[in-house]
Amino acid sequence: MRHRRMFFLLPGAMAMMLISCSPTYVLRAGWEEARILADRRDIQDVIEDPATPPELQLKLGLVREVRVFAERRLGLDAGRSFRSFTATDRDTLVMVVSAAPEFELRWKTWWFPVVGRLPYKGFFNFDAAYREAEGLAEQGYDTYVRPSAAFSTLGWFPDPVLTPALRGDELSIAETVMHEITHTTFFPRGYAQFNESFANFVGHRGMIEFFCDARGDFEPCRRAQDRWHDARVFADFFRSLREPLEQLYASDRDATEMRRMKRDIIETAVRRFETRVVRDLRSSRYGSLDSAGIDNAWLLSRLLYYERLDDFETLYGRFGSVRSTVEAIIEETDGDPWEALDRLLGGTPAKAAARALTALP
Repeated sequence: MRHRRMFFLLPGAMAMMLISCSPTYVLRAGWEEARILADRRDIQDVIEDPATPPELQLKLGLVREVRVFAERRLGLDAGRSFRSFTATDRDTLVMVVSAAPEFELRWKTWWFPVVGRLPYKGFFNFDAAYREAEGLAEQGYDTYVRPSAAFSTLGWFPDPVLTPALRGDELSIAETVMHEITHTTFFPRGYAQFNESFANFVGHRGMIEFFCDARGDFEPCRRAQDRWHDARVFADFFRSLREPLEQLYASDRDATEMRRMKRDIIETAVRRFETRVVRDLRSSRYGSLDSAGIDNAWLLSRLLYYERLDDFETLYGRFGSVRSTVEAIIEETDGDPWEALDRLLGGTPAKAAARALTALP
């Protein structure tokens, strides 16, 4: 699949420097975070610097504008994040490793302080990420390594905006900023799928409110609406792929037959995407799919960000704004945030779907 920007963001990625699987991993993460913080500059200073390229000035000005909008209009809490900028010399900030058993739709998880268990592990050392994936594959896991352009430390550090997060267009930048600030505002411990899907909703809907209402800019407004539409279409496609795989894995077929049928299901889904789903897409954000690269780890890495987007949209329709929707979910949550969403929706049975995906240590 081709994306015009890397938006698989890494909430809590820097919490891993506090404790993790190995001293080397911890030291590398701590060293990279220290470098990021040491090199940061106030965004206003960068904008006013005559040596700053005009394009960078415009993008940093947008970051500052979106940050203010997120706090004042959406009611999000940006804390100390996105007040500064750190230039980096690479397009990808970290590589993120995900894994799942070959015949189960269950995440392999890693435990981190503050955020609890997460179904991914981030690496500044790209070779180390691939070594981790190779080791997991040898244990029988499906694995997936993907790039990330941004992360949030959930307010523990004054997160600067980094060069990779500015590679995309103005919509991508606005969405990224609001997505990450959502994590700073509300991050129920141990509910990674909720946190990412909720931030995906807020990032998209907040982007629409910013360009359509605050700015009244027709063309970006239309493109923002198209991207949110396509995100929900894509979410439906992921669910349609998940369901037959779950049925297969629950069967008593032997490994050879299950492996063959798994491949057939994936290839059939890719053909359906290319012949039917693509017709419903309104933007060029999503490209073709490569069936050879799709497995349980790939699918779960997508479902992490696309769970129950229509339910969030339904709630938005009832409350009428991102701010009211966010406030309602935060106020209602006392433990499981999915249950809070169900209560707000009036007990919708969709809760069962959200819990169909489990995790293993």
